[in-house]
Amino acid sequence: MSSSAAQHVSTTRLPIDPSLRMLGDVAQSARVDGRSQQRLDEITTALGADLAALGSMLAEACERGVSPAREAAAHLVAAGGKRVRPLATLLSAAAANGLGGDRAPRARAVALSAELIHSATLLHDDVIDDSPERRGRPTSRIVYGNAVSVLAGDLLLTHALEVVHPLDGADGRILGDLLATLRKMVDAEVVQLRGRTTLDLSELTYERIVQGKTAALFSWACRGGARAARGDERVAASLGAYGAHVGVAFQLVDDLIDLVGDPAVTGKALLADLREGKPTLPLLRAIGKSSTILDQVRRLRDEGDPGGLAAAVAEGIVASGACDEVRARAVTESQRALLALEGVPEGPARSALAKVAEDLAARAG
Repeated sequence: MSSSAAQHVSTTRLPIDPSLRMLGDVAQSARVDGRSQQRLDEITTALGADLAALGSMLAEACERGVSPAREAAAHLVAAGGKRVRPLATLLSAAAANGLGGDRAPRARAVALSAELIHSATLLHDDVIDDSPERRGRPTSRIVYGNAVSVLAGDLLLTHALEVVHPLDGADGRILGDLLATLRKMVDAEVVQLRGRTTLDLSELTYERIVQGKTAALFSWACRGGARAARGDERVAASLGAYGAHVGVAFQLVDDLIDLVGDPAVTGKALLADLREGKPTLPLLRAIGKSSTILDQVRRLRDEGDPGGLAAAVAEGIVASGACDEVRARAVTESQRALLALEGVPEGPARSALAKVAEDLAARAG
């Protein structure tokens, strides 16, 4: 990251409500002594500024490209998002070794890279899934076309690699780890793509997709944050395990939101995954309980959504008790994330990471 970009990051503040609200909740709910409260206040203030600046950093990344790809990328980024991955990166850096000296800008670079990669995958996913809407607005593919949207995703991926490349020394751990993570993500996407032609009801296949598409990036974001802060490698491994479990819990909650979420709150169209034929875990569990649901899903894949069939399938999934099973699994993954944090030094940043996991469990309920 250039010195001018670093200066820009430190002075620009744009609100990112979900993350900042979470940090405020941590500050209010943490039971700590006076010294720890001071450290907590310092972390929430520092990370609040970093997170608030992330919007400007993302916008700047979108400007570094050729029209119309940069406009297509900016269209997605401008829609906002929860910014959970950058938050996890910065908290991991703070928990591993603090954010003093040059560790803060290094951690910000990893946080930016994680969000750029996530944004790139959304641009690509919307093309693959023929998605008309994301976060309550038309997708980039609708506004600019499929080809431009794919190239916009490539643009963001390229910048994500450029951002972390200067961070590595001779060992190349951060960039090398990122390249391995991208390989997992692409492999998982290919596995999921195969399901568009052949209905795969294996939970093992579902697990492979979730581990590759969602958990792998969360894990890298946390591990990369720790390494950017030059933390102990054992701590980085613990944070990577935490990120993997949080990633799985995050996907399970997203599966549930597809069935029972409020689009006005989530920004995601209800039953979007179901209509696209994606094998979410609630669907797989429900199919195991009812052959009727399996027949309905096959009709959805073959005929679209005649007569509100998707809504009928969703009702059947909920009635089967599958959603309750998936909620329990999400809570278990959040608990495993908390256990992984036992390998991380105690402190306000670890408490904040714990709250991220706890909030996911609460959302599942």
